[in-house]
Parts: sequence; structure tokens; C-alpha cells
Amino acid sequence: MRSAEACRSSSLTGVAGLVLLLGAVLSGCAAMQQPLKALQQAVTPAASEPAASAAAAAPAPAAAPVVAEMPVSPAVQRAYDEARKAMRAGRPADAERGLRAIVKSNPELGGPHANLGLLLRQAGRLPEAVAELEAAVHANPQQAVYFNQLGIAYRQQGEFAKAREAYERAIDLDAAYASPLLNLGILHDLYLGEGSRALALYDRYLALSPGGDAQVAKWVADLKNRKPPPVAVSRKEQP
Repeated sequence: MRSAEACRSSSLTGVAGLVLLLGAVLSGCAAMQQPLKALQQAVTPAASEPAASAAAAAPAPAAAPVVAEMPVSPAVQRAYDEARKAMRAGRPADAERGLRAIVKSNPELGGPHANLGLLLRQAGRLPEAVAELEAAVHANPQQAVYFNQLGIAYRQQGEFAKAREAYERAIDLDAAYASPLLNLGILHDLYLGEGSRALALYDRYLALSPGGDAQVAKWVADLKNRKPPPVAVSRKEQP
């Protein structure tokens, strides 16, 4: 299926070892340095995350805007930094332990919930992942990236209506955020059987991709020519 975990995604452009930022370079390529923002806004893909789609080679679309939450104590910040370090180093057990401690002591922070949700989703623990990502969007309902990540988790659970709502919410929050446009197009194309809607979304995604995306351009051509879509497994969602 089209799982768009590419280096914007992951959202996750989730490429092993890269840090995904929810406000700086969301395709995850650098860590935020502002101590009071990194905790709530960073999402770090685990080292076990599979490589994203063919589109990952193209320049990543512009990241969604940063939505700050609240200041955190130096101790909480250090704990969060250690958990992210463990994620980057491929130590999911340590990362999960650290993130769970933070969400227990600071449940009002969206970033730790989002990172924990990604970690659990990558481990195939979808019900737990959905719960954490739902907590993330509840804590910070203005963060488009959290809704995009939640949409991916819903889609993986087969909850297509909820996935559509989450992607649409991400787009409403940031119309220039390309990943949910692509993911919603994939959902309509492969899972909802709505080719015309998928085509419109793919076109909007491509308009926001300065470097182009040859794979998505091929999907567009296939739809316009009324050909069957490429093999589902080749389509990656873009966190």
C-alpha cells in the first residue's frame, strides 16, 4: 500500500537515523536547537523505519509551521533529548522507556506523545500507536504534522474514514503542507476507489513539490489514462 513515510515523512520521512522535525525541516534532517520548542515539536523516526518511497530522492516539500506549546523544565528537556538520541541510535526499548516517563509526568505535551506513537507504530503496535497520536493531537490540535501521522496510523488499521478526517484536518491547518495531500490522494486512489479525487490531490501535491516527483507523476498519468494503478506496495505514505 502507499505508505508515505518519506524524508519529509518521515513524516516521517522516516529514514533510519534521521531526525524528523515537526517545524523545521520536517523531512527530518536536523534537530531543533531551541530547548523550549524541541520537546513539543520534534518527531524522530526509529532506526528500524523502512526507507520511504521513490519520491524521497526529490527535495522535500516545505515543512509545516511550528506550533509552540509551553515551556518545559531543563530536566524534562534533557530526558526528551535522551529519548530522541535513543531513537536515532536504534535503541527503541530505551526510547520508549524515556518517552513513557515523560508522557506520564507531562501528559499535556504533544511532542512526546507523537514520538511515542511513531515508535509504537514502527513496532507494529497499532492500537497503542493510535492512542498516543490521538493524545498528541488532543494536546496540540494546531499541529498539522501530528494529524498527518495519526492519519497514517488510522489507515494502517483499516480505519479509512478516520484517516481521511485526520489528513483533511492536517490540510486545513496548513494548505502548503504537501505530505497529507499525497497521503489523502493515496487513500482515495487505493482504498476508497475515488480516482478523480485522488487525481486532484496528486496534482496539488505535485504543485507543492518544486523538485518534482516522478513516481507520483506516473500515478497521475495512469489515472488520466484509466489504467490500473501501480502495485500497491510501491506507494509510500509521507509522514
